[in-house]
Amino acid sequence: MQSYQTMQLSRLKDPRLGPEVPSTKVLVADDSKSICDLLCACLADIHGIEPIKAGNLREVTEQLERHGAEFMCAVLDLNLPDAPDGEVVDYVRQYGIPIIVLTGSVNPVVREAMLQKQVIDYVIKGNPNEIEHVAYVVGRLYENQAVKILVVDDANSVRGYLEQLLKHYRYYTLSAADGEAALEILQQHPDIALVITDYYMPGMNGQELIQRLRKHYRREELAIIGLSDATHTGLSAMLLKSGANDFLNKPFEVEEFYCRVTQNTNMIGYVRQIREAAIRDFLTGAYNRRHLFELGETLYANARRGHIHLAAAIIDADHFKRINDQYGHQAGDTALKRIVQTLHANTRKADIIARYGGEEFVCLAVLQEPQQAAAVFEKIRAAIADIALNLHHSPVQITASIGVTLSLEEDLDTMLQRADKAVYRAKELGRNQVVCI
Repeated sequence: MQSYQTMQLSRLKDPRLGPEVPSTKVLVADDSKSICDLLCACLADIHGIEPIKAGNLREVTEQLERHGAEFMCAVLDLNLPDAPDGEVVDYVRQYGIPIIVLTGSVNPVVREAMLQKQVIDYVIKGNPNEIEHVAYVVGRLYENQAVKILVVDDANSVRGYLEQLLKHYRYYTLSAADGEAALEILQQHPDIALVITDYYMPGMNGQELIQRLRKHYRREELAIIGLSDATHTGLSAMLLKSGANDFLNKPFEVEEFYCRVTQNTNMIGYVRQIREAAIRDFLTGAYNRRHLFELGETLYANARRGHIHLAAAIIDADHFKRINDQYGHQAGDTALKRIVQTLHANTRKADIIARYGGEEFVCLAVLQEPQQAAAVFEKIRAAIADIALNLHHSPVQITASIGVTLSLEEDLDTMLQRADKAVYRAKELGRNQVVCI
């Protein structure tokens, strides 16, 4: 499961991908204890997933009566002792829960039956590697709840069908009946990862919509899948040349649809992961020093123009070397993460939190009035001092000295140097205090 965690789960931390994931329980039904235990162990490795076991249809019924709609999905053995002919699939479907089927073998008859029952996937359970694949699919469903997809089609029936397919795979779905409405929705939801658009639409057709989108979004920022019937020769090439990432002929196989959607949302997710890694401190999740100056220069320029009041602060953890020496560097890492969490909890979204180096952090805070600075950073100092940290079953006190300045100086770097001088003054005065200069 390590490969899944490193490639996929970090995407859930990206706030641009959509709302928080609400559903975490997974029903696992198999009469083989070894398979059930192995699958549950794989699922438990996915942060937040709560597997719930059942060994037969009776236990499945009990769990559904107990938890019902709380289940994100269900992984079901097709041949349970008291449901030998797949009856469990029909029973669970009544609850509207996405289903992954475990089966001893797959043939065209079984495949067609599974597609008619609208199962998410079907897996031959004899190979242990396939059990890990099941966990991957569950992880996809868990992750998909935070991925936004926009469907654009003027036909209500087609639009509804595509939405149903996507929602069955747990995607966060939006829809538009024409190109203009699609552009408005994208303005309201700039974090949309994928647009699926038909070609034939009144007013603005699919090709024109794609061209409009590509003026604002690169292929690695927003994926686009074009849709149309297969009778229009050369249409797929035309849409791809206009900026589409992919193309599907109608009618399409549902399995192919899911594969293409997954490939394109994966691509967007990987790019976002890379970009986040480039701007974030790996340990704490705060912005790194380079990105601090990239973002900070904009705030600084606005402050120079008189548009905002900007305070620059350096927060330096007191006696941090003692924590590392006494409890180890892992304990020190925990303390740094808690400090960053506290900084985020006590600042506004417009403010910038960055790791400046070692145990030093920078906060660039936008203030309504300059005289607020002392109170704002005193609140932060007190919150850091209130951190309840236990290391090796011992309470550890964390405090920080904070240096603040509102003097813009000649550039942002010099402004931060002035804040650094204020930190040294706070240390000289006894630490665990705020000094404004």
